Amino acid sequence: MSNWRERFARWFQGRYGANDTLNKWLLGAFLVILVLALLLQSNLLNLLSVLVLAYAYFRIFSRNIEKRTAENRKFLEIKSSVLSFFRGGDRTHRVFSCPNCGQKVRVPRGHGKISITCPKCHTEFVKRS
Repeated sequence: MSNWRERFARWFQGRYGANDTLNKWLLGAFLVILVLALLLQSNLLNLLSVLVLAYAYFRIFSRNIEKRTAENRKFLEIKSSVLSFFRGGDRTHRVFSCPNCGQKVRVPRGHGKISITCPKCHTEFVKRS
């Protein structure tokens, strides 16, 4: 039995093989699409699920490690920007609009009630950060 393990290990050397964030997402998408295909009895969704799974396995068995790493890095950048959009942006700062001119002012969170001076029209207003 160990002979097969050694052969498999030798065959896998030099391949990407990483279960990175993009592959985890692809496998999750595969499962969701497959369940939808089964529920809706859709051949198109079934084909799409197989294509997603094939791409995930292609990434695992690929020898072009630099390109797979770059794909994962790009996916993480896109994921981060989408999540920050839905979360409302920065968690360490709040953004207020000046009541006089409408200029947006960014202030740090967690300082209680603070007096904010608008950089454009120099109007002072009090808000809770």
